[in-house]
Amino acid sequence: MISELKISPNFTIEDIHKVREYSYEITKNMTTEERTAYYQEASERVNKEINKIRKKNNGIKTSN
Repeated sequence: MISELKISPNFTIEDIHKVREYSYEITKNMTTEERTAYYQEASERVNKEINKIRKKNNGIKTSN
């Protein structure tokens, strides 16, 4: 199992493979309900980060 995900600054195809492998290792023994909750939580975190960046950089109004 990959203990920590490390990707290159250029984000190469190899990095995409690393991300997919890392995600698989984390979720492979989860139930469907656990995976759903895991991805929902991750989605909410990413949306919050995107909204912060938008507010900071562009002044774009967000829905959250």
